[in-house]
Amino acid sequence: MAADLRALHQDLLRPLEPTGPAYKSTVLLLALIAGWGGLCWLYMMYNGLGVSGISHPVGWGLYITNFVFWVGIAHSGTLISAILFLFRARWRTAIARSSEAMTVFAVMTAGLFPLVHLGRPWYFFWLLPYPNQRELQPNFRSPLVWDVFAISTYLIISSVFLYLGLIPDLAAARDAARGARRKLYGLLALGWRGTGRQWRSFSSAYLLFCGLATPLVVSVHSVVSWDFAMGIVPGWHATIFAPYFVAGAILSGLAMVLTLSIPLRRLLRLEAYITMRHFENLAKLILLTSLIVGYAYVVEAHLAWGSGDRIERDSFGLRFHGSWESPLFWLMVACNAVIPLLFFARRVRTHLPSLFGIALLINVGMYLERLVIISGSLSHDFLPAVWRGYHPTWVEASITLGSFGWFLMWFVLFVRQAPPLPIAELKEHLQEASL
Repeated sequence: MAADLRALHQDLLRPLEPTGPAYKSTVLLLALIAGWGGLCWLYMMYNGLGVSGISHPVGWGLYITNFVFWVGIAHSGTLISAILFLFRARWRTAIARSSEAMTVFAVMTAGLFPLVHLGRPWYFFWLLPYPNQRELQPNFRSPLVWDVFAISTYLIISSVFLYLGLIPDLAAARDAARGARRKLYGLLALGWRGTGRQWRSFSSAYLLFCGLATPLVVSVHSVVSWDFAMGIVPGWHATIFAPYFVAGAILSGLAMVLTLSIPLRRLLRLEAYITMRHFENLAKLILLTSLIVGYAYVVEAHLAWGSGDRIERDSFGLRFHGSWESPLFWLMVACNAVIPLLFFARRVRTHLPSLFGIALLINVGMYLERLVIISGSLSHDFLPAVWRGYHPTWVEASITLGSFGWFLMWFVLFVRQAPPLPIAELKEHLQEASL
């Protein structure tokens, strides 16, 4: 048993060793992609929103699509770490740390896009309630103000939750490190020595944050869905949007966890700790949420058809046969509701290339879902005289690409600077299994 614990300790601290040129080149490439997106953002601020494809009536385009997409990606970390912890699902341990980190970085990325969409981001402070000489306050009945509170709360809770779970492992990294890294890990470990009192306090605090984070899974993306459902735009004004968006967020987040965990397992040589059982359980969760999303598609179409509102029915019908919406809509349905049905076969759930490919397709499908809902509905409003399609420009595409570079850069940096798996929890499970 002692030898197994030492081997586990060494294997999970090995990724923190000095990195080679391949890792540094990867980080540099991702930083360049993120930097290109930042330069395009500066270009848009200098020349105005006219360089994007946003115009009347499509006032929301790729930027708000990206915002909803990245908020959805962030939900998997809370689901895997908090909800599954409360249900005592032990298999979550091997993928909890990476999903928690992914949550924080996805929220960081999502929070940028309301600023990008403003065009003049230096005025963002008008969304914040703070004392001022003019005695002006935001309109608290606006869903856009609700987003500010939802996203900031989610970022704070997720960051503290990630850091709290890292404290025992940072102490282990401190004891194994030398020089400046030892001092840094020692500072971040907050004097952790693994005493009984510290473990009792840690367990109580972790359980408390699990309880706090669990309602955020529902509340945050429900608030994001109200950005649309509170409007009267055809295709938006629906009570189904809150559960519909939450299920879609969990689906996209789980697919992103699978997309990142498969190469992470190979590159960091963690095959002994991230096993096929973990991937199979993730595939089962993806299958469940995919069925919920597919059911939501059917219900949404039924509500539009049976509403008795001709404008609502015609607007939604354009998703089936419209000039530019229909190809995106049917690809979305295939990626999110049809292809995941392959996970009913155990042979597919336990085949890594199939898992990775299907997860990528789900990510594509969930992005298209947000694009169809946002731009498709806006492009066919109440007045046919102003109907027009939406065509993103290279500026919007570059900023979108930069957001992926930004997200992946932080994730790649994290997995080589902090233990990628929770060492303390895995040791506890190993000791219990030997009894």
